[in-house]
Amino acid sequence: MTAFVLVPGAWLGAWAWDEVAAELRAAGHEAHPLTLTGLAEKRDLPAGQRTHVDDIVAEVDRLGSDDVVLVGHSYSGIPVGQAAQRIGNRLRRVVFVDAGVPAHGESFASAWWQGQPAFEAELAAHGGDWAPITAPECAGQDLTDDRIAHFLAGATPHPGASLTEPAVVTGSLADLPATYVKCLLDGEEPTPDVAALLKSDSWRLVEMETGHWPMFSRPRELAAVLMEQVSGRTP
Repeated sequence: MTAFVLVPGAWLGAWAWDEVAAELRAAGHEAHPLTLTGLAEKRDLPAGQRTHVDDIVAEVDRLGSDDVVLVGHSYSGIPVGQAAQRIGNRLRRVVFVDAGVPAHGESFASAWWQGQPAFEAELAAHGGDWAPITAPECAGQDLTDDRIAHFLAGATPHPGASLTEPAVVTGSLADLPATYVKCLLDGEEPTPDVAALLKSDSWRLVEMETGHWPMFSRPRELAAVLMEQVSGRTP
């Protein structure tokens, strides 16, 4: 029985994985969705990126399993990648779902398409947090109106310090046993840093015909992709 640790992206808590977790459990696996500090029910707690790395490592330690698949969506790929290096061979695989990957000394904000100064200005305008996305920004991402409403109803501001704190990468991410899930409605090609990692024999690419939030738009298909990573089959 594989234990899946499911880490949500910006603005989201463990609740975002409810449907995916149900599919994994129905197939006989363990599913452990994780709310990062400073979000959802942990909204009132201060958090930086190192806090989020520690959250993830602590959850894997709590499980005490050496058969873990660690899954990170969007923003959480950055702390997930760092946590994976600390956890080591207790992980069967790391899955990055349309996610960022960490680079030593770089932050989520510095890799953002408008650059860190613009991102920091946006944070300052919202009390130091990253304000949740709005409904118009969800357009074209394979989400029904009901799914968008569900997403936005649970979204909370994301702690800005976790977005501006630089990553600490201690080795080559190319050595991780990893899968990258590219959601094609959010861009047809992986970013250059991900494309470079995908040249490693340890990395696989899986494409999904959906938007950036497949846990809402295609939860059953995403669960199937996750399970395929431990079945020995290539999707």
